[in-house]
Amino acid sequence: MTVLMRSLETAVPATVLKQAEARDVFAAQEGLTRLGTRLVRACFDAAAIDTRHTAVAEFSWDRPDHDPEFFDPSTRAVLNPSTKTRNDLFVREATPLFTETARRALDKADGLGPEDVTHVITVSCTGFFNPGPDYRIVRELGLKPSVQRLHLGFMGCYAAFPALRAAKAFCEADPNAVVLVAIVELCTLHVRSSNDPDTILGASLFADGAAAAVVTARDLPLTRPALSLDAFETTLTPVGEETMAWNIGDRGFEMVLGTYVPHIIDDYITGALEPLLEGDPALSGRPHAEIEHWAIHPGGRSIVDKVVGRLGLSETQAVPARETLREFGNMSSATVMFVLERILGLPRSGDASGTTAADGGRPGTERVCAMAFGPGLTVETALLTRVHP
Repeated sequence: MTVLMRSLETAVPATVLKQAEARDVFAAQEGLTRLGTRLVRACFDAAAIDTRHTAVAEFSWDRPDHDPEFFDPSTRAVLNPSTKTRNDLFVREATPLFTETARRALDKADGLGPEDVTHVITVSCTGFFNPGPDYRIVRELGLKPSVQRLHLGFMGCYAAFPALRAAKAFCEADPNAVVLVAIVELCTLHVRSSNDPDTILGASLFADGAAAAVVTARDLPLTRPALSLDAFETTLTPVGEETMAWNIGDRGFEMVLGTYVPHIIDDYITGALEPLLEGDPALSGRPHAEIEHWAIHPGGRSIVDKVVGRLGLSETQAVPARETLREFGNMSSATVMFVLERILGLPRSGDASGTTAADGGRPGTERVCAMAFGPGLTVETALLTRVHP
């Protein structure tokens, strides 16, 4: 049975953060030490990010606001609202992103409509409300009230993989199932000014974004490239529990993102991939670069650098991850879906018949290895196949 991601749609909030402007604002905050100011400039400049998007309209920097909560344009001060204030904005801004991105994904899933959806899976680690986004999607899209709903919360950057793995399991248990997966992360709700290196690093990287996909095993005609969900694996590295974490504080969610994370990934990524690749005879024991496409979660530039270097990948294979980071920043669990969207849109690789080295000669297919990293340190990996009409 082949389970396909038949559509994939992404979205971002309207407000754009230009990295250089954000750097100058954060570097000028009252209370920063000399070291703090230097760290802000160094982290923002080294991030390999040009633009990010935010659901916090006040971060347009020059937007007049008589009662600012996140940024005061009159003093250029980054404010520190309560967790409740931040979460209230999540409810207002995340809801339409969930529903509209899900609607677009369903519209693009040829041969399927709202009446076909059997399961809804929603993902976020940046806010909470109930009835939640799964409920809102059912109501707003006119899905059947009997749709089964599952929300995956507070997992962090790797959560797209458990969501897709669950979607695959639902479809394997019921070949008629149609699963709508929706992800929204509004990380910038939780940024703050600080001299703490982890907080500064988070402010330089994190952004807001949404993604949605339709997954099914139904035998329907393909009109555009799709992704077969072939296999998933999860690995916990033996070290790193204290280097990446996501906690709830009185003034928002607090990210711990140690500078040693890329080194841990460098040490353990090869071993983390072994269970995934050994399960496929066409890939086991072969050079990693023979897999055509790599959907690397760009948690930061140095993470991509370490993965590419350790696995011997080409810079061409790193382009989807690097370009996603450059244009959108790190949108937590939504980010790898943006990378996959770029891979879906790439020209077909291989010779004129569409056959490639790592797909065993099957026409019109290309393999994709995907990965993301999160608290724990957790490494989630997936093996996919890009299938052409």
